[in-house]
Amino acid sequence: MSVIDFDKLESVIEIPKNARLFLEKPEKEIRFHLNLVVDEETYVAVDACAVFHNTARGPAKGGIRISPTVTLEETRILAELMTYKTALVKIPFGGGKSGVCTDPKAYSPFVRSSLMKQFVRMIENQLVSGSYIPAPDMGTNERDMAIIYGETGLVESVTGKPPRIGGLPGRREATGRGVAQTSKEAAKRMLNTELKGLRIAVQGFGNVGSWTCRFLSDWGAKIVAVADHSGGTCNDDGLDIHELMEHAERAGTVKGFNSGSITNEELLSLEVDLLIPAACENVITEKNAADVKARAIIEGANGPTTKEADTILDEKGVIVIPDILANSGGVIASYVEWRRAKSGSITKSEETYRTVDNLITESFIDVMRMADEKSISYRNAAFALALREVIESMRDRVWI
Repeated sequence: MSVIDFDKLESVIEIPKNARLFLEKPEKEIRFHLNLVVDEETYVAVDACAVFHNTARGPAKGGIRISPTVTLEETRILAELMTYKTALVKIPFGGGKSGVCTDPKAYSPFVRSSLMKQFVRMIENQLVSGSYIPAPDMGTNERDMAIIYGETGLVESVTGKPPRIGGLPGRREATGRGVAQTSKEAAKRMLNTELKGLRIAVQGFGNVGSWTCRFLSDWGAKIVAVADHSGGTCNDDGLDIHELMEHAERAGTVKGFNSGSITNEELLSLEVDLLIPAACENVITEKNAADVKARAIIEGANGPTTKEADTILDEKGVIVIPDILANSGGVIASYVEWRRAKSGSITKSEETYRTVDNLITESFIDVMRMADEKSISYRNAAFALALREVIESMRDRVWI
């Protein structure tokens, strides 16, 4: 099933029948297994997959997810989201994703390194040819991307690498920067207020959530609650995010921070200006959407709101800024890193932030204008703009 409601969007933009036919299914899917002999008594055998949804606008771009919940269906959805995410912010990439179904914490550094090397061997043609350019996602990090670079020998074969070996200064923070910039624009253009003093709750304190909090706090917003997989912490006067990041680094969780405690369920129902789900999919559902009291939701994670919840939130008048806009900072920075690898240019983190801010703001204004003109939700406006861009690219390629 597509993430796009083509029937609904046909009243907004022209969708040729053959374009819809091509976009309803991925271009290519690869299923494979990562098999390792660790020692005489230890074996590793895990399922893996890679999905390339549409490459009309450029090579398939999308992260590698390592999680025990990875499925082919989930990977298809994430690859499709990448097609529209890259199109919305107008960078020349297509949509891809890959997944490894295992617990990344279950392995020693040596075994994990061997697992990543085996991953490269299984899809080496796609990586070396440049038809698929991976990046970090849930369960993967800079070190994993460095291993891919080492195996391919091509600095442009992967993004999200450590800056010392061809990575981009500011790439690590880029997704959080984009979520923060989206929040700033939502406050200014939709809530008619400044970011300073705004009450914000954030679910998730991994790479995306922590950097989102860091930027928003530095800009004057009041982060009143943060939660992760273990629980949460809250302070009505605002949390000290710098101290919280240090605590989470030491403890591996925000739980136990020197402040009040809160559950994930309680966080989602707080009376705040902005609610930022930045953890995982399907956290706002038909079961809890009616309890949401935030004025606006900024989707830091991929797919945190179900379709049923979307309908409830729309009826409640809660503004929802979709993931394909809000969390596109990472892929924007990935493009800068990829382009830098091709040209050999030197880029500073401030330039990365500036590029993310500019493209996010331009796309935000486009989405807002489309939503107002067509009287549709911001999610449907974002998908309509992205879909139109992909369709025009397919025309340019003489695919339709």
